Amino acid sequence: MRHNPSTAKSHLNGLHIKQVFQESSRRQGTSLPSGARPRDTLRANNSFDCKKFFMTCGLSKKSAEDIRKVFRAIDDDDSGFIEEDELKYFLQRFSAGARVLNDKETKTFMDGGDKDGDGRLGTDEFVDLVLS
Repeated sequence: MRHNPSTAKSHLNGLHIKQVFQESSRRQGTSLPSGARPRDTLRANNSFDCKKFFMTCGLSKKSAEDIRKVFRAIDDDDSGFIEEDELKYFLQRFSAGARVLNDKETKTFMDGGDKDGDGRLGTDEFVDLVLS
């Protein structure tokens, strides 16, 4: 199934992700790092590093529950898993103008979190990847 980040659900997912950051930041007294705009550091192909991204956007400092909320927003088909096709559009969930991850970046991202080797990220795998 091909995912189109311009669909209404995708747009709502992006808004939901921003809400997670805003609500969590208010509770924790934190915010996204000053000037942190993921698309600025991810313009070149093969430059995506999920660990750096999680740190730059502040996701790695969120609670496991907040990370699960982000996971659900990225899981377009509500399958309980993030598949490679959904993962390609990961950056666009954070910034509408961001680029699509290329195949190599998507595979590296998936391999970094797919502990059971089923070719998709479950909720716990995603949380573990973000917090590791």
